[in-house]
Amino acid sequence: ETAELFDHHYEIRPAKQEPGPYTNIDGNTALAWGLVAASQQAGIPLFLGGYPITPASDILHELSKHKNFGVRTLQAEDENAGIGSALGAAIGGHLAVTATSGPGIALKAETIGLAMSLELPLVVIDVQRGGPSTGLPTKTEASDLMLAMYGRHGESPMPIVSAHSPSNCFFAAIEACRLALKYRTPVMLLTDGYLATSSEPWKLPDVADLPDLSVEFATQPNHVNDEGEPEFWPYLRDEATLARPWAIPGTEGLEHRIGGIEKEDGTGNISYDPANHQRMVKLRAAKVDGIAADIPHAEVDDPDQADVLVVGWGSTWGAICGSVDRVRDAGKKVARVHLAHLNPFPENLGEILGRYETVLCPELNQGQLTRLLRATYLVDAQAVTKTTGRPFTAGELEAAILEACDR
Repeated sequence: ETAELFDHHYEIRPAKQEPGPYTNIDGNTALAWGLVAASQQAGIPLFLGGYPITPASDILHELSKHKNFGVRTLQAEDENAGIGSALGAAIGGHLAVTATSGPGIALKAETIGLAMSLELPLVVIDVQRGGPSTGLPTKTEASDLMLAMYGRHGESPMPIVSAHSPSNCFFAAIEACRLALKYRTPVMLLTDGYLATSSEPWKLPDVADLPDLSVEFATQPNHVNDEGEPEFWPYLRDEATLARPWAIPGTEGLEHRIGGIEKEDGTGNISYDPANHQRMVKLRAAKVDGIAADIPHAEVDDPDQADVLVVGWGSTWGAICGSVDRVRDAGKKVARVHLAHLNPFPENLGEILGRYETVLCPELNQGQLTRLLRATYLVDAQAVTKTTGRPFTAGELEAAILEACDR
C-alpha cells in the first residue's frame, strides 16, 4: 500500500502438487541433467562435443559444471568438429552427445551418416528455432522434423525422440540415450527454443526409479573361422535388437575397421557387393523399425467417445491440454494424444487414428507431422499451423478445435 505498486490485490491459491523436493528448472538444464543421469545409469562417462548456438548453448554450459560426474565437454571450433569429437568419443566407449540447432544439424549431416554406417550410439540434440538459415535465433519453431527424418544422404533412418515440457526434457534425454546405447544407433532428440528457456517447478525423481542403461562392451572374439581360429566380427548382430558389438579400440584381439565405406555384414570387411549393400540398408532400417516394440503405446485422453482427435508433438503439449479442457467445458467431445516417439511411431498409432472422423495436428511449422501421418496411415489429418516465432496459445487452438467440432 505504501509503495502503490498495485491498484488491485489478488491471491494465488496453492498449486495442487504432490509433496516432495522441488526445484525450478528450464528445458536446457533438465536435458543436461538427464544426460548426466543417463551416463550414471549406463556406467560410462559422458562426452559432449559442440559449438555454441542459440538456443542450445546452455546445454554445453550446464554440462561443463559437472566434471565431478565424469562429464567431459569440448567447445569445438565449428559444428563439424563438435560432432566429429563426439563420434570419436563413441568409438572410444563414451556416452557421446552433440547439441545444436537447425543450421548445425545441416552441417553435421555427413558425420551423422558416418555414425549410421559405423552403427554406434550417438545422441544428436536439436533445439529448434525459427528458420531457414540464421532465421530467428531467439524465437521458437518446430520445423526440423523433416530434417530429422530425411536430412541425410543415402538410406539412413534414425530414431527420433521429442520432449513436450521443460521438465520432460530430463526424461526425453534419458530415453534418447537408452535407445542409442541399446540399439547402437544415432538418435535425434528434438526440443525447441520455447522448451529450452521456459521454466517450471519440478519434483525431483527418485534415482532408484530411473532405468538401468548398463552397457556390455565386447571383450573377446565372437566367431570361429574355417580354420577353427577365434576372431572378432564387428557386425555380428544381436538377434533381438540387431545391434552390433561395441568393442573399445585397443582391446586385444578385437581389432576391426572403422570408416564410412560400406562394410560386409558380419565380418566388417570393406564390400562393394550389391547384394550386401542392399542387405545392410535393410538391416539398418529394420533396426529402427524394431524399436517400435520397445517404446510405450500412445495413450489417448478420450473420456467421452469423441469424433475429433488432436494429435500433437513437442512443445504444443501445454496449449493442446489447455484448449482441449476449454472445449470440453463448452460441452464438446474431443480427444487428444501426444507423441514422444516420432520415428518409429508407437505400434498402436494407426489403430488410434482410424477411430476418429476428424484428426487435427497443431504444429509450429507448415504441417510436417501432418504429412507423415497422412503418408504413413492414409488418414485425412488436417494441419493447424503457426510460424510466427511464438508458441500456440490455448485460445488459438480452442478456436480451431471448435471449428472442427462444428463442421
